[in-house]
Amino acid sequence: MSSKSEAGKETGSVIRPTDDEARLLAKSLVRKARYGALAAIEKGTGHPLASRVAVATDLDGTPVILTSTLSGHTAAISETPACSLLAGEPGKGDPLAHPRVSLFCEARRVERGSVDHNRLRRRYLARHPKAELYVDFGDFAFFRLELLRASLNGGFGKAFELGRDDLLTRVGDLGQWAAMDAGAVAHMNEDHADAVKLYAEVLLKAEEAKWRLACLDPEGLDLVSGDRVERLWFQALLSEADELRPVLVALAAQARAKVG
Repeated sequence: MSSKSEAGKETGSVIRPTDDEARLLAKSLVRKARYGALAAIEKGTGHPLASRVAVATDLDGTPVILTSTLSGHTAAISETPACSLLAGEPGKGDPLAHPRVSLFCEARRVERGSVDHNRLRRRYLARHPKAELYVDFGDFAFFRLELLRASLNGGFGKAFELGRDDLLTRVGDLGQWAAMDAGAVAHMNEDHADAVKLYAEVLLKAEEAKWRLACLDPEGLDLVSGDRVERLWFQALLSEADELRPVLVALAAQARAKVG
């Protein structure tokens, strides 16, 4: 038993040992988040400042936000990069009974025109297409919220502390994965919309809708339909980008077998 677990036992800590189920829940809350509550230190006052922000994720699961220099939270994280992001949407009934995760982050501005910017722009617009109206305005910028650790509340009595490695997806060759992501998403939506629909409605049991593939990464794929977001996890982490195609084919075959 680790010293941390022993200490928690002695003090009656409610923190549970981190397991794969907790890791998957935390990652799912982040990957599926359309928005979150950003907590930062207000510039000039030192007071806590909370703002709602639209959220997407990079290939490795790092949260990404798009902000304007006119907003108070942009000034806040530019001066004091230490911030937190709360993700997890309440459902019916008691909002405190639903899972949520508090992410402890360092905000890093992404330079316009950089390789990172171009990749994040595509992934962000795949999740928030209406942002295309202003994404290229000069006063807007992307920030990666670099993950440090997280507090996960999976519901009453289900509290976990997670480290950076518990939250991030290992990405081998970032350039290859970025190219594969962009190309495969366009190809699947244009030529294999039937397979995308099967992923959502058969494998994930989502309601019938016009589903499209938004983003891919080494651990899974994001499916969207309007405001609805679903996450399909692969059975195992993919090491290379060229492993993706056979996995997508196998998932489609699996779904078709289920519908007979």
